[in-house]
Amino acid sequence: MTIKVIGIGEDGTDTLLPQYMEWIQQSERLAGGHRQLAFFPEYAGEKVILEGGLKNKIAEWKSDTKQTVVLASGDPLFYGIGSYLAKKLPNVEIYPSLSSIQLAFAAIQESWNDAVYISVHGRSMKGLAQKVHGKKKVCLLTDQTNNPAKIAQYLQKYGMNEYDICVAEHLGGEKEKVKWYTLEEASRYEAAPLNVVILKAKKLAQRRSIGFPDDIFRQRKPDKGLITKKEVRVLSLAALNLQTDSIVWDIGTCTGSVAIEAAHLAVDGAVYAIEKNEADLDSAKENAKTLRADIHLYHGKAPEHLEEWPDPDAVFIGGTGGNLQKLLETITERLQSEGRIVLNAATIETLHEAMEVFKRQNFAVDVTMAHLARSKPILHMTRFEGLNPVYIITATHKERE
Repeated sequence: MTIKVIGIGEDGTDTLLPQYMEWIQQSERLAGGHRQLAFFPEYAGEKVILEGGLKNKIAEWKSDTKQTVVLASGDPLFYGIGSYLAKKLPNVEIYPSLSSIQLAFAAIQESWNDAVYISVHGRSMKGLAQKVHGKKKVCLLTDQTNNPAKIAQYLQKYGMNEYDICVAEHLGGEKEKVKWYTLEEASRYEAAPLNVVILKAKKLAQRRSIGFPDDIFRQRKPDKGLITKKEVRVLSLAALNLQTDSIVWDIGTCTGSVAIEAAHLAVDGAVYAIEKNEADLDSAKENAKTLRADIHLYHGKAPEHLEEWPDPDAVFIGGTGGNLQKLLETITERLQSEGRIVLNAATIETLHEAMEVFKRQNFAVDVTMAHLARSKPILHMTRFEGLNPVYIITATHKERE
């Protein structure tokens, strides 16, 4: 049995090829969403609505011989059902139609090969800020919850007013409407459920490389200075070896400097950070908003809340609150097999304790002592002022023999 997956647009059967119509008419089973099946009210065979319980329905098809056609919106391989069916079933053939993306960019007469594509359809918008930041052109697939108004409100929260937003509704249909708005206008606009959003920057925001300047972070006063200094932060982030999809934990985040930079490196992952001092947590929240890093921030003392977080690929420990042994035991048990733990220790006692715990947990350890100094003007000359020495401890799972 061959299952044919056919893309269909808002215009329904009007633009379907005669061959596709023949396949549909000759089939014994027609599957798709409510909207797609509504285009075929006279269909005589079995109709299957593919909305919920998809896995079980697909499993049943493996054991029967009914000629089946699946209707999908636009291009079934672009955030669609096509790739899922091809992986789960043998003998799948896919016939795409024009996607909503193609139609949207055609309507605004813009190239679409240079855009970034993000789906918030049935997904959380968490982390969207760092995905969008610094991109010239972004296309978003939406749903009724994450609609254009909600997207505009979200972007406003992170000060992304350099973007204009195009809302393209009912593409390819009689009710098609494509219009540009400011974020302020879009935040109040009630769009039709079927829409695509395109963001275009009037001026590109600065994309910072690793090592954000210390002075751009809001810090608690009068205790200014409770921050992982830029030079140590760069070394620590390098030691974490972050990938674009890394799950990152930041323990004792304070101003959020490491968590924020990590979010801009692991844009397709997620960052979870915890801080016991409420005033510092407020600073971290403000810094994350200003620096466009949508991270998960928790108030508490680790290992509180860690059981709620997904297992990490990378863990940074800037502060332990005097509970180092229990904390490290928890983290080493949860760390992914290729993961890394980076701990900044200011004292030899903390260094010694960490080394002992990692040894008991059968972790390999590497230590860098960072004793750095920054230039400082004095009259017409320059001298150097030392930063506090820091031990940067990197721990990884030992290779299993």
